[in-house]
Amino acid sequence: MVEMDSGEKRLNELGYKQELRREMTLFKTLAISFSTMTLFTGITPLYGSSLLYGGPASLVWGWVVVSFFTWFVGIAMAEICSSFPTTGSLYFWAAHLAGPVWGPFASWCCAWLETIGLIAGIGTQAYAGSQTLQSIILLCTGTNKGGGYLAPRGVFLAMYIGLTLIWAVLNTFALEVIAFIDIISMWWQVIGGVVIVIMLPLVAKTTQPASYVFTHFETAPESTGIKSKAYAVILSVLVSQYSLYGYDAAAHLTEETKGADKNGPIAILSSIGIISLFGWAYILALTFSIQNFAYLYDTSNETAGTFVPAQILYDAFHGRYHNSAGAIILLFVIWGSFFFGGLSITTSAARVVYALSRDRGVPFSSIWRRIHPKHKVPSNAVWLCAAICILLGLPILKVNVVFTAITSICTIGWVGGYAVPIFARMVMVESNFKPGPFYLGRARRPICLVAFLWICYTCSVFLLPTFYPIKLDNFNYAPIALGVCLSVILLWWILDARRWFKGPVRNINEQNGKV
Repeated sequence: MVEMDSGEKRLNELGYKQELRREMTLFKTLAISFSTMTLFTGITPLYGSSLLYGGPASLVWGWVVVSFFTWFVGIAMAEICSSFPTTGSLYFWAAHLAGPVWGPFASWCCAWLETIGLIAGIGTQAYAGSQTLQSIILLCTGTNKGGGYLAPRGVFLAMYIGLTLIWAVLNTFALEVIAFIDIISMWWQVIGGVVIVIMLPLVAKTTQPASYVFTHFETAPESTGIKSKAYAVILSVLVSQYSLYGYDAAAHLTEETKGADKNGPIAILSSIGIISLFGWAYILALTFSIQNFAYLYDTSNETAGTFVPAQILYDAFHGRYHNSAGAIILLFVIWGSFFFGGLSITTSAARVVYALSRDRGVPFSSIWRRIHPKHKVPSNAVWLCAAICILLGLPILKVNVVFTAITSICTIGWVGGYAVPIFARMVMVESNFKPGPFYLGRARRPICLVAFLWICYTCSVFLLPTFYPIKLDNFNYAPIALGVCLSVILLWWILDARRWFKGPVRNINEQNGKV
């Protein structure tokens, strides 16, 4: 008789039968987790605005501070993942940790926060991927100064929708394809990252002195309208807070991972370690290679002032080789990481919608929980996520700060979802917790407290206005969008859902003796 996998055994104890194929190794799980965090996708789109707010020093050291606090969140989540290796991960954890009275409400809030965060996450990748593509097309057709083609808003929206649809199609065809693409993605990020980090400062004709990179602080009140130095620093650290999450992707795949109670926590913590080091190196490479700080934001420069990393790459390669071929190749490497990142976030989003509809927490859940008969993937959930993501991108046609709003919604939903199980774990009675192989013991309360407070801080700063004076075209509409979503979700709970939503629904019969 074949010995049952330790992760599957724990899943059965929790009341779920094994439905998804359990064939992911630790390396594959780590690859998907790493792809979701992605080296370039967080830093690249927000690098320019963060540099403008507080200059290089607050950007460089902000990453170190955020990495430090991210470890607390990761360690708290690794312990919970070790005890509950299930696909609905965060909201399943919330339900069990909060106990029978508060469990349904905790899992309801957590599930919806996570769903909002992940679907907006697809939008962030699609937007940033379109932005990179816009710069590649502009440089290929002769730069902004040489009459190159700068995609207008309508074409930009078409790119955004195109990327979302491609990811949905790929996610409809079997997990092995995704797992294979994610392994390519991991090597793409690692090799591409190493090449950019080493090559960029070498190619740049002049590099900034270390004193400039590590100690120079300057605000730009004439561009941003922000005069307060403390406020400028808070906003310049947003790039790090946006980049350093997504490590829960390993937890979404635990039902498909071998030995998930051990490999889930290892994948979560390894992802944070790798991305903390790589991300810092990437920020340093970009910052050392700046040729002319003021010129980066000039709307008459070669990249039309739209995308600071593209201009840094262009200045470095054009300065030395008098053409932009090298910059275009490296931008393509960065674009590839957006493509892979969006693909794996679509995978995660669909898994959460599938798990929530399996527990009847989504309207018309019978449609969204259907599994494709041949490919064994939740294809209807994939297309639902894609459709909502496309709706999120429609304001591109009119508003300038769509990306700020989508990243804010994404970060608050995603990271806010982490807070619910961590808070529940912090306040629960220890005798009710069945530890897995990774157990914190007495250290759990202080670690969970620091993690919870850090998440609350992160969520609050993403609601702040990013430009002053506040006008219609630079208004961060995340508080309104989130306020409406969360109000509807809470009203639905109070008026109706609390009567029937009981949290995760077991799908193993009691007479099997496996509950």
